[in-house]
Amino acid sequence: MITLYIVLGIIVVIVLWVIAAFNGFVSRVNHTKEALADIDVQLKRRYDLIPNLVETVKGYAAHESAAFENVTKARAAAMGASSGTPAEKAAAENQLSGTLKTLFAVTEAYPDLKANQNFLQLQKELGDTEDKIQAARRFYNTNVQDLNTALQSFPGNIIGSSFHFQKMDLFQLDATDSAAREPVKVSF
Repeated sequence: MITLYIVLGIIVVIVLWVIAAFNGFVSRVNHTKEALADIDVQLKRRYDLIPNLVETVKGYAAHESAAFENVTKARAAAMGASSGTPAEKAAAENQLSGTLKTLFAVTEAYPDLKANQNFLQLQKELGDTEDKIQAARRFYNTNVQDLNTALQSFPGNIIGSSFHFQKMDLFQLDATDSAAREPVKVSF
């Protein structure tokens, strides 16, 4: 009889452990999805600011149309990649950051533009948005790292694979794009 209670106790402990481990994975996955959604919110803010910034600069530098077209195309590509994988999103965002650098380089030639209050406010908001995007990416990557570590560690790997939890990709820069590794210049 005592043996039966011991066996039942062990089974109950194992079942409770499996439930706790499963719920832990569900929580990690949901935190990671929330973090990815936070990145999307900040990217949307960036996408909304860029047309205003481009229009402000256009008024001063009408003959720099190639820079404006490139920013507009990169913005459209980044917005189109919003339904892709984190790696696809990162690549599109890196391209957009590179074109923004070109736009800010154009503004260097126009001292009146640098003193324009609308431009200064947009520049400040874009800088703030870039900081928020960076923070959201760090938050996402921390959650991905926690999830992936739990999926690779014993005994979590047994529960994770049993319930088909998948590793997630980090949101990172393209290793081949050295220009994307430089910060976007938003102050003059």
